[in-house]
Amino acid sequence: MGDAPDSAKDGTADSAAEFERLYRSHVDAVTAYFARRSVDPHTVADLTADTFVQVITSFGTFDPRKGTARSWVFGIARRIYAAHCQAHSQQREKTVRLAGRRELDGDQVEELLDRIDAERAGRRVVTELTALPALDRSVVELVDIAGLRPKEAAAALGMSPGALRMRLMRARSRLRKTTEDDRQDQE
Repeated sequence: MGDAPDSAKDGTADSAAEFERLYRSHVDAVTAYFARRSVDPHTVADLTADTFVQVITSFGTFDPRKGTARSWVFGIARRIYAAHCQAHSQQREKTVRLAGRRELDGDQVEELLDRIDAERAGRRVVTELTALPALDRSVVELVDIAGLRPKEAAAALGMSPGALRMRLMRARSRLRKTTEDDRQDQE
């Protein structure tokens, strides 16, 4: 698939196939993105599903002039996660959260637990990133952890590629200093 779901804009029958290609090429990366943020397989599954529901409902609005499909999908995933965090902080009652949750079968839970376990190192990095400002954390995560190219990450974050590269360079420098300071403290 080219990065642009052009047929979705044309309204042709090919839009379903284009969405399927988009989904298949990005679902693992989006699931990993959420697995770095949550140890609950149901939450990871729900956030991933919510992301692709949003992708399919706004599929016709994708504009390849603004960035790649990958950056567009990650931009949606970031907004889904932000909305999840906001809703979770506002709504602490577990029964309300569980009411709309479908139960996962044992194989699905096991698969997501394996994914969550595989993202343990990524979660550790995300935790270390808390020392950075929120935008710098997002820059490092999208480029260094999720593997987006700086241009894609810039599009997902709504900033220029040059500004993103500068933030990335500064954030990496701060992280190296923090890591070095931690090692010295342990000695």
